[in-house]
Amino acid sequence: MYKRIMLKISGEQLAGDYKSGIDPNIVGLLAIEVKKALDAGCQVVLIAGGGNMVRGAEVAGHGIRRVTGEHMGMLSGVINSMAITDIFEDHAIPTRCLSNIFVEQVAESYSYRLAEKHLEQNRVVIVAGGMGRPFFTHDTAAVNVALELECEVVLKATKVDGVYDKDPLKFSDAVKLDTMDFKEAVSNEQITVMDKAALGLAMEQHKPIIVFDVMQADNLLKIVTGESIGTKIS
Repeated sequence: MYKRIMLKISGEQLAGDYKSGIDPNIVGLLAIEVKKALDAGCQVVLIAGGGNMVRGAEVAGHGIRRVTGEHMGMLSGVINSMAITDIFEDHAIPTRCLSNIFVEQVAESYSYRLAEKHLEQNRVVIVAGGMGRPFFTHDTAAVNVALELECEVVLKATKVDGVYDKDPLKFSDAVKLDTMDFKEAVSNEQITVMDKAALGLAMEQHKPIIVFDVMQADNLLKIVTGESIGTKIS
């Protein structure tokens, strides 16, 4: 059984049926699944991306500097984290939002010791603002923070139930892979479930990643208690 996990969810998933923004129903379902893991005795760290609002690389240009665009993307992650915090607490889940960029009016500033304190008090810790630096994605931040807080595994939530040999949304004969090694995940350009920098860091530090569908009831609980769900990259 895992005692501490990093859960990375994309901004696109948080949008649910909307083209952008946050779908409270989706976050409510996420809260239900996270609570099951907490009740099983697992500590949870969560990072949410910001792709449902702003992608830094995409907004850059026409007068907007790339660094500014990257900061806009980080702030999108902060907005998502604020919403998740409120909805989790509405579901009676003690939650704290810690940010790697300075937004003291809406979140505590991230530090290792403060995050540890909240986790030891059985609170979900949401780390907002990515790594606080441009050119690092929320995926890379998830692996980085997982290493810092000694999370045993990085759980990458996606809209599909694992990694396939080709896009299952485009090819009906796509085959799901139960396991995959890091070298294949990094070198195969068809594998786009996580950015290569994040995969490379996880490979270097021997931090396993599990790609799975977090919205499937009990999937998160099954992973936490040792069942084989999704695709394990190690």
